[in-house]
Amino acid sequence: MVNPIAELLIQFKAIETGDFTLASGAKSTYYIDVKTAVTHPDLLNAIATLVAESHEFDVVAGVAVGGVPLAVATALAAKKPYAIIRAAEKSHGKKEMIIGHVRNKRVLLIEDVTTSGGSALYGIKTLRTAGAQADCVVTVVDREQGAETLLSQQGIEFMPLVRVSELLKEK
Repeated sequence: MVNPIAELLIQFKAIETGDFTLASGAKSTYYIDVKTAVTHPDLLNAIATLVAESHEFDVVAGVAVGGVPLAVATALAAKKPYAIIRAAEKSHGKKEMIIGHVRNKRVLLIEDVTTSGGSALYGIKTLRTAGAQADCVVTVVDREQGAETLLSQQGIEFMPLVRVSELLKEK
């Protein structure tokens, strides 16, 4: 059975081959560009609808930049609030790490791509520091390079919509 999200990611050219340096500094012969692919409303809507219908949460959150459109679309599909986790601390304004209200809420963290899981763990820890109940990460694509192990060691449920092995097999 073919994963419909994987099919859409391939259709909207979310996977590219070449020589790439990932955010972690690791080298890769392929790049998963969910950020650009979800600018197409069909893919963004399919992801948001699937997540909204298959997960229980009070608030959906995304780490800037990749998680933001996913969190907004999922919030709209679920008719629930969203929050944005800043990638870095601000030195002006209210200096808050999170835009939105998460204290005492069940928060689902959504990511575009996970590799080692560092960004997801950062997001969960930031949410917990702000008083959220955050113990689940949904990622559009898991690169299968350690995120699942890292997060499970921290007691965090990890739910990829697509594993990179599915994309590489289909491409």
